[in-house]
Amino acid sequence: MKALQDLDIFVRTVDTGSLSATARALDITPAAASAALKRLELELHARLLVRSTRSLRLTPEGAMFLEHARLALNTLGEGQQALSTGSHQVQGVLRLAASSDMGRNVLLPWLDAFQDQHPQVRYRLSLSDRLANMYSEPVDAAFRHGKPRDSQVVALPVAPANWRVLVASPDYLRRHGTPTNPEALAEHECLCFMLGGEVNDRWNFSHEGQVQTVRVQGGHVTNDGDVVRRWALAGRGVAYKAWIDVAHDLAAGRLTALCPDWQTEHVPLYMVLPDRLQLTPALRLLREFVALACAALPGAGVKPSCQPANP
Repeated sequence: MKALQDLDIFVRTVDTGSLSATARALDITPAAASAALKRLELELHARLLVRSTRSLRLTPEGAMFLEHARLALNTLGEGQQALSTGSHQVQGVLRLAASSDMGRNVLLPWLDAFQDQHPQVRYRLSLSDRLANMYSEPVDAAFRHGKPRDSQVVALPVAPANWRVLVASPDYLRRHGTPTNPEALAEHECLCFMLGGEVNDRWNFSHEGQVQTVRVQGGHVTNDGDVVRRWALAGRGVAYKAWIDVAHDLAAGRLTALCPDWQTEHVPLYMVLPDRLQLTPALRLLREFVALACAALPGAGVKPSCQPANP
């Protein structure tokens, strides 16, 4: 497996920043390590590292190839481990990203349940409503509502039937009344989400084929989706949330769905990856697990009566 050994030397050299350190770790001579890198570059017809007596740096081609080399070595390691133990269990570290609300209140217990089934899997979970840069940040996969605008990433559907829901707590509705149509939101305190400094205060609905955009307002604005949900539960106003994020609250009666005759925005849930090569067996199983969990949520499978309102 000389080609794989050459890959290992390349990745180790990048990680350590030193060809000599790589040679010592593998108990080979620096000349042998250097020959392995030259052999790999000849095979790829590309320069991967610029080397001098004191330093080395990745070329653009080397940076592009590095993640593929890591993935190949990780996959090989999983295969060797499975053969040596006779186990078909998936394993490895999954670097995941999710929005604050879904990640903390919905995804987290599902990850625990998945890990109970696959104890060799470990997580590095990043929660933020800021969209992760799949190419510059250490993220293998991100769970996001709505189809990504970046056509370069791979978006795998997890919950296609996910819609926004207009919600408020029973306490708020007792004190302020229940809006029966989107225009009535002008008389209510609306809880708004902010992303990148831009406030999402234009909420979209449709009725009998006619799309209506309502400009809402209120004194509660945040860049954290979980805070919007907490404000709604506390009776501070009306929120426009993804159904997955509030499914349990609706089922338990902590929140009430409003304007049921009006169609809301369609925001399918996706697992987003920077490249299809990143879809490891562990990620493939996790996607299937989360899709089944979404389908088992209260209210799953309830189809809207009309077409979605697109923003």
